[in-house]
Amino acid sequence: MSKADLKILFVCMGNICRSPTAEGVFRKKITDVGLLKKVQIDSAGTHNYHPNSPPDERSQKHALLRGYDLSSLRARSVQESDFEEFDMLVTMDWDNRALLEERCPSWAPI
Repeated sequence: MSKADLKILFVCMGNICRSPTAEGVFRKKITDVGLLKKVQIDSAGTHNYHPNSPPDERSQKHALLRGYDLSSLRARSVQESDFEEFDMLVTMDWDNRALLEERCPSWAPI
């Protein structure tokens, strides 16, 4: 991938429902306006419950009905390097935001 102008990570708890859905929707939206090469998008979970699993079947089904294909996405957990690599870490709720704030390395700005 070429150098992106903006790097965004969507974060929920297990990375099989909310954050991959946000990633898939956002990816389609920026693709539709021709900005995919300028924005790097990914998703991750605060917990490692489902490593390398695809998004939940129900999420995939309802996303596909709306034109969003999540089938290529795989769950992963947030890594310390994500705090440095991404410009924005967008959490899907306040609890996951609090978990990220607790884990945020001292060298990374919040």
